[in-house]
Amino acid sequence: MRNLLSLALACLLAISGFALAEAKDDKQRKVKLPVHSRTTAYAVQTVSVRTGCFSPRLEGILVHIAAKTGRRPLVTSGHRPSSHRSGSMHRFCQAADIRVPGVSESAILAAARTAPGIGGIGRYCNGIVHVDTGARRQWAYCGKSKRHFLSAKRRSGKRA
Repeated sequence: MRNLLSLALACLLAISGFALAEAKDDKQRKVKLPVHSRTTAYAVQTVSVRTGCFSPRLEGILVHIAAKTGRRPLVTSGHRPSSHRSGSMHRFCQAADIRVPGVSESAILAAARTAPGIGGIGRYCNGIVHVDTGARRQWAYCGKSKRHFLSAKRRSGKRA
């Protein structure tokens, strides 16, 4: 009888241990994951586009463009640490090349011009717009050689 009682007690303890473990698992499943308070104001064209190091200032420019156009910009190029151009703001993660699907290039450029903290604004012949946090300047560029450089000018005035 004593062996039977010991066996029953062992079974009861084992069952209660499983029930306790299951209850803990249920509690873990009910825990909500933290929700990011910051929404992403832009999308990336491919998973290889690097945007994780964008400064708050550059992200603010993208947020501004999204707010002005009503659509999220699509970043086609971000951080390029091995950029062949020594002065490229892409090397320092301070530039983004973007498209805004369904929005005209002129509307994107107009939104970029009014963005607080905007530096350079470039327009490429393939419809991509470049924005950065560098010196205030504006350009249009087609091709790789100097003769394809359409226009460039420095903009005067203080940065916002």
